[in-house]
Amino acid sequence: MDRFDLSEPLYALETHRADMGEVTIADLFAKDPERFADFHVELDDVLFDFSKHRLDRTTLALLVDLAHAAKVEERRAALFAGEIVNPTEARPALHMALRNMSGAPMLAGGVDVMPEVLAERRKMLAFAEDVRNGVIRSTTGEAFTDIVNIGIGGSDLGPAMAAQALSPFVSPHLRLHFVANVDGADLADRLKGLALERTLFIICSKTFTTLETMTNAAAARGAVVEKLGEAAIAAQFCAVSTAPNEVAAFGIQDDRRFLFWDWVGGRTSIWSSIGLSLAIGIGAAQFEDFLRGGETIDRHFLAAPLAGNVPVLMALIEIWYRNFWDYAAQAVIPYDQRLARFPAYLQQLEMESNGKSVDLSGARIESATGPIIFGEPGTNAQHAFLQLFHQGTEIVPVDFLVAAEPTAADPHQHNLLVANCLAQSEALMRGRTREDVEARLRGQGAPEEKIAALAPHKAFAGNRPSSTFLYKQLTPRVLGQLIALYEHKVFVQSVIWNIDPFDQWGVELGKELALRLAPLVADDRAALDGLDSSTVGLIAHMRKLKEG
Repeated sequence: MDRFDLSEPLYALETHRADMGEVTIADLFAKDPERFADFHVELDDVLFDFSKHRLDRTTLALLVDLAHAAKVEERRAALFAGEIVNPTEARPALHMALRNMSGAPMLAGGVDVMPEVLAERRKMLAFAEDVRNGVIRSTTGEAFTDIVNIGIGGSDLGPAMAAQALSPFVSPHLRLHFVANVDGADLADRLKGLALERTLFIICSKTFTTLETMTNAAAARGAVVEKLGEAAIAAQFCAVSTAPNEVAAFGIQDDRRFLFWDWVGGRTSIWSSIGLSLAIGIGAAQFEDFLRGGETIDRHFLAAPLAGNVPVLMALIEIWYRNFWDYAAQAVIPYDQRLARFPAYLQQLEMESNGKSVDLSGARIESATGPIIFGEPGTNAQHAFLQLFHQGTEIVPVDFLVAAEPTAADPHQHNLLVANCLAQSEALMRGRTREDVEARLRGQGAPEEKIAALAPHKAFAGNRPSSTFLYKQLTPRVLGQLIALYEHKVFVQSVIWNIDPFDQWGVELGKELALRLAPLVADDRAALDGLDSSTVGLIAHMRKLKEG
């Protein structure tokens, strides 16, 4: 795709960045006490507050100019039209079709995908309901009580994150488990204490060849055969895959194979049959509410002007910091223990998508691209890495997420949780001056020499930016909205950086080398010719340790 000339908007933003000088976020609030009114958007069930950022109306206008110059609207239209937006794999990226509840036509390669999507959704949800309600039973005739999802990447991070986030909506007679790591301890720990005769395994692999997934699947299959016999495989397993021959060879019947398509990337596959484990847990009606949540964001992203478009604003704010302030990281801190896996989910969504250093033409990109994404639930984060945010030398913008009301949790504790969330965003913005620290210490009767010694350690500059997402409760609909907001944010950033956010060639080399090294690790007598000295030394020492 052609690169558009962004020199003029980029120069304007560089000049504006210099003009802002030492203006702080606190200064912006002092200048405009009603700043919140103009720097938040209410979007259906979610309020997005971006008032605590180092930007003003001029900044936003210039950032929107950048988005216009990068042809964000045109590329957005191409995305939803099913055009090839993943050129290195010659594919569209039409995951939005998976949450299209109206069935209105959506095209991929000129073909309407919705009839197939709706048919697959009906098949998957009917199966989920029958498992959930005990209609579909195990090889021993018992209802399933445990669901084990075996996948990796998006086939694990998506359903695992969503299942934890929506655990209050999971039927009490069901337990959902997730296995991803090729480390055998992952599967062993999940199977410990499970009654295999009441356990349904879901194997999630598009090609049914993914090394980690199929290694775990083979181990799970072996455990079932050992306890229940070969004939039990048909009852105890199902698959999400596009490879019918491989699925059949495993022993899984076709009516238990669920589809997704090449135009669905792994990190956006939660909306597809990859969400089967979640659908079994929360039920078809709640899963459809989850899809509707994502669909509301699609409509907003398509229709809202860029200046009031939440995913666009999220993207532009992050670009403002990444490319004009040199902030290398972005934190996501949900004040909700059930969203503990949400930062990890976003790590894949953002870092695998926009962790690129060449543009769509293959040319080296001169500017910085995707930031490092990390996070932890509040209040745990306050007792871990937030110290660095407040007083460290690195500035890390933060996304806070919090519900006004708890879901299946103590209201008093939730009020304290919300208070901590709001306090952290205010503290990051305001900081505490040395004069304030000294006055407080004098008020406590501290001697002057102690004040002089302590004041530098207790003062901090503030001016640390953050956004806050506030919603009533963490429901399936709201979770769908949050995921879709970040998906579209990542896409907008990719447009401005002119990169392909839908491929991930960077992980391929490690996979290739692992396949090459696996037999050398397994066979203590295998020659190590052609390897670098570090790899030779490590394998040799491993062999020595195993001998001892």
